[in-house]
Parts: sequence; C-alpha cells; structure tokens
Amino acid sequence: MKKDILNKKDIEKLVNLFYEKVKKDPTISHFFNDGFNWDKHLEIMYNFWENVVFYTGSYSGNPMDKHFEIHSKTPLTMKDFNQWTKLFNDSVDELYSGEKSDLIKLKASNIAIVMQTKILNS
Repeated sequence: MKKDILNKKDIEKLVNLFYEKVKKDPTISHFFNDGFNWDKHLEIMYNFWENVVFYTGSYSGNPMDKHFEIHSKTPLTMKDFNQWTKLFNDSVDELYSGEKSDLIKLKASNIAIVMQTKILNS
C-alpha cells in the first residue's frame, strides 16, 4: 500500500515526477521551451503545492497572471488543461494514496477548471 503525502519532501517528489512527465509530453512540453528556468520554477511549485495541501503560507504569487502571460504568447487550449490534469493525477497516483493525495488531485482539478474558464473565456 502506498503512503499518503505527509510533508514538503513528498510534495517535492511529486512535483519532480510530474515535471519529468511534462518535459516528455508532446501536448504540453512546448510551454517549457529553451531558456526555461527549471530551478526557479520547481522551487515555486514546491511552495505552491505545499501551501495548497498543508496551508503553510509558503507561497505568494498570482498564478493566473503567469498563465495569462503564457496564453498571450502561446495560446492554451482545453486539450492542454486536460493533459496537465491527467499527468498531475497520474503522478500522484503513481506515488501516493490517501486523504492528502485525494485532496491535491481535487485542488489541481479545481485550479485547472478555474484557469481554463478564465483564460479560454477572456
């Protein structure tokens, strides 16, 4: 039986696995092209997801602004959001199982729905 997400180290492991999948994915990898600062992005994502799951206050920022900026350069599609959600959920399921694992998948799906609604309907 898989353990649940218990701490920031578990979040880091999840985020790293997810982005390894993203880097290879033909649908969404192009959003992370040459010159992308992976170290900076991963650190932000560790803090973002830690805050989402454990309410640590470790993240401050506005992900909507960043995604609107991305969309203005390379339009996001429903297919992109669906693939992002699939890869994220697959990564969670590969590593973890339990209450926090279910919570992070629910939050990720909700975030994707809000983003796609705001971005694709703007």
